[in-house]
Amino acid sequence: MTPAQLRIRTPEGITFAYPLAGPVTRCLAWALDGVITFAMAFGLSWALALLRYLAPDLTTAVAVIAFFLLSVGYGVILEWFWRGQTVGKRVFRLRVMDADGLRLNFHQVLMRNLVRFADMLPGCYLVGGLACLLSRKAQRLGDLASGTIVIHQRKHGEPDLDQLLGSKFNSLRTHPHLCARLRQRASSDEARIALQALVRRDEFDGSARIELFAALAAHFRQMAEFPADVLETMPDEQFIRNVVDVLFRTNEARARAA
Repeated sequence: MTPAQLRIRTPEGITFAYPLAGPVTRCLAWALDGVITFAMAFGLSWALALLRYLAPDLTTAVAVIAFFLLSVGYGVILEWFWRGQTVGKRVFRLRVMDADGLRLNFHQVLMRNLVRFADMLPGCYLVGGLACLLSRKAQRLGDLASGTIVIHQRKHGEPDLDQLLGSKFNSLRTHPHLCARLRQRASSDEARIALQALVRRDEFDGSARIELFAALAAHFRQMAEFPADVLETMPDEQFIRNVVDVLFRTNEARARAA
């Protein structure tokens, strides 16, 4: 059975498909997080036990506040600093994100964790589980209140460079000193963006694809000024293909692909 997906189309014509996490996987992630928070609460109770003999009333008040902050703060802190993930979500490859594909805001993280108490009623996440089953986007009450969804992250393998780039002649390699300068100046993130643009080029509409590769080509041309006779007849997408070839493949790798 194909998992439910949320498809978001950007103004540039790019469509992203996110597989939605079902209630079973989310329950497993919640159970793991529950074990972790229980262990932390157990350690906290031992620490507070030492103070109970000195100030029992104060210790009780501190314990109530501390356990509330722990139950809410665990999810809030980790989901904010780990960009929508807790330990349980990392293990099961889940992530919280904005339902419209926008950047996850702190108030969304806070809201979904505060409403968790309603989702847990009357016990074992019964209300939250039913909400996930009935919601089109598999959202519990906390997700509905905060405008978030939980997705299952696919495990992306490294692309086959030989299949992606082939063994076609790369005119940039006729200027090895400029290729060396390009490898020196391009960061790993910039190289990865260029590679992903080639991998996902068929997901773009025609005009968006042209604009994307034009912007990337202009960016990489500033790093190493290749001669005009090399670039004047080279389309932007082919230039990026050659750049990726220079950044990711050695001469030995090209020889094996030939």
